[in-house]
Amino acid sequence: MVASTMEALVSLCKRRGFIFQSSDIYGGVKGLYDYGPMGVELKNNLKNAWWKSMVYERDDIEGLDAAILSSPMVFKQSGHEDTFTDPLIDCKSCKSRWRADQLQNQTCPNCKSTDLTEPRPFNLMFKTAIGPVDDGKTFAYLRPETCQQIFTNFKNILDSTNKTVPFGIAQIGKAFRNEITPRNFIFRVREFEQMELEFFVEPGQDDKWHKYWVDKRFEWWIEQGIKENKIKKTTVEKKDLSHYSKSTVDIMYDFPHGEEELEGIANRTDFDLGSHTKNQDEYSISSSVIKNENSTTKLAVQNLEEKKWYIPYVIEPSAGVERGVLALLNEAYTEEEIDKDNSRIVLKLKPHLAPIKAAVIPLKKNNDEIVGFSKLIKSKLQKIGLGRVMLENSGNIGKNYRRHDEIGTPICITVDFETLEDKSVTVRDRDTMQQKRINVEELISYYTNYFN
Repeated sequence: MVASTMEALVSLCKRRGFIFQSSDIYGGVKGLYDYGPMGVELKNNLKNAWWKSMVYERDDIEGLDAAILSSPMVFKQSGHEDTFTDPLIDCKSCKSRWRADQLQNQTCPNCKSTDLTEPRPFNLMFKTAIGPVDDGKTFAYLRPETCQQIFTNFKNILDSTNKTVPFGIAQIGKAFRNEITPRNFIFRVREFEQMELEFFVEPGQDDKWHKYWVDKRFEWWIEQGIKENKIKKTTVEKKDLSHYSKSTVDIMYDFPHGEEELEGIANRTDFDLGSHTKNQDEYSISSSVIKNENSTTKLAVQNLEEKKWYIPYVIEPSAGVERGVLALLNEAYTEEEIDKDNSRIVLKLKPHLAPIKAAVIPLKKNNDEIVGFSKLIKSKLQKIGLGRVMLENSGNIGKNYRRHDEIGTPICITVDFETLEDKSVTVRDRDTMQQKRINVEELISYYTNYFN
């Protein structure tokens, strides 16, 4: 079964080194989290799986890693300076602050007072000074999303590759939003990572491509281990659409705190390239864009058959890494009875996502021969390059098995006295707990085949 409460997941994450509260020794900072030894591996494995599916396995997508700091002009033209806001309310009694759309019955969640201010717009972007003097004039924004630099690099990537429309630009990177009320563990935070694709298409082909990417992204999450009955596609109602969106479909997941968005796939029309291009009047831009007098570059392509220049439409699948990690942890979390007296917690992660691919366990931690043989096996498996292999030299085989069940290690390999005699090891499967002896000469192929 999945985790019954968020508290169960939080406890496992801290106990086994997945996720810690940032600055915990000083009381922590709300909405900021640090990823421990297991968490960073899981996070990287998820990002690698996304990058593999988007870039390595396709010929129509290129990658990008853009700067976190951005010129204010980028977010002026995109509309973020004026519209990237949440409604803020102050409680006059206890001085706490809340998002107005999250309050129930217009009551302060902290002190239950109804003496609240009127909602006012609060811009979510972080601003920072550039240069030695903070004069309020020389500044940049920490990007609130990763997509804008994709749009501003559109022409650079066209000129440096042989891509033609339709094609995409993929990016994984940090984003920052000054959330009024971060909530639900790592679901809504102030510093996070996005896995975003901007896929550029010719106007008139956008509906077809939007459906294509909705279906593609839904299937991908199932491949990562999300059960089909826990996930669904929801079309965003017209009144709730972002101002740039023609159509948006959200992939919803049943988190421990309720059903929420895991990924959104939006048809952003020609708003983005139309906002950042020079000579806007030369094109039939369908979206309402801010007049741009500062861009130096034409962000248009030519239809060679019609000899006509146009601004491409954009289809955007956008997923939060942290939300993905939370969903996968919840989905993999399993409590099982071993027998009437014993139970275990096990993370049944897909093998390619598991933080530790294999644990090599010497039966006797103070036996030089057994430990030395274990180190040799660990080194050989690590060199294959499938992920991290751990030498677990604590000497308690039962506790080691339980620890690796909880962090999701697919296989444990035990080196014992018999190994020294016949060069065989015990291999234990995480999910079935079944054990079998394998000759060391066969171990490499067994390990490789397990993950392929």
